[in-house]
Amino acid sequence: MKRGYIQVYTGDGKGKTTAAIGLAIRAVGAGLKVWLLQFMKSEYYSEQKILDGISPLLYRESLGKPYFIAPEGTLTEETKKALTDVVVFPPGNPPAEYVEACRNGVEIAARTLAKGEYDVVILDEINVALHFGLVTREDCEALIAAKPAGTELIFTGRKAPQWLVDRADLVTEMRNVKHYYDAGVANRRGIED
Repeated sequence: MKRGYIQVYTGDGKGKTTAAIGLAIRAVGAGLKVWLLQFMKSEYYSEQKILDGISPLLYRESLGKPYFIAPEGTLTEETKKALTDVVVFPPGNPPAEYVEACRNGVEIAARTLAKGEYDVVILDEINVALHFGLVTREDCEALIAAKPAGTELIFTGRKAPQWLVDRADLVTEMRNVKHYYDAGVANRRGIED
């Protein structure tokens, strides 16, 4: 690609990672090399099983722990019941092991972008990591600066900050109209994880 753009998939609706994976599949089908780095996701999600063997043009890596985290006051009681393995932390004080994993991810992403080996780089859930204070605006700005001109760079996750929305070339916001989590339905294997 002559020019790669910055894309952001955000919003409270379902489908941000799904859209990014769809883009990855399309890119691989066109012969492009794709790197998918999943922040805040352990080796648990169903898509990982198929993505790891789909093509030598697609490389995926996960940085999460076997539990999800959320600041106090951000989850409804129904959502807490629907999710399994959630650690709630005081605002501004996320678990140190999550901070370390995400910071390591930023370093890996910066090195990978600087090499220019990939046509498409997807930073899955980095918006949430940014919102939770696991990575900084400066980290993300450095990743954008490291992006080679011909590389497409995708940021996914809820709560994309306005500065990132302003900086992006394409922003898609998934809006939650209705979700069964609100009725206490737990994650379903193959649909949510």
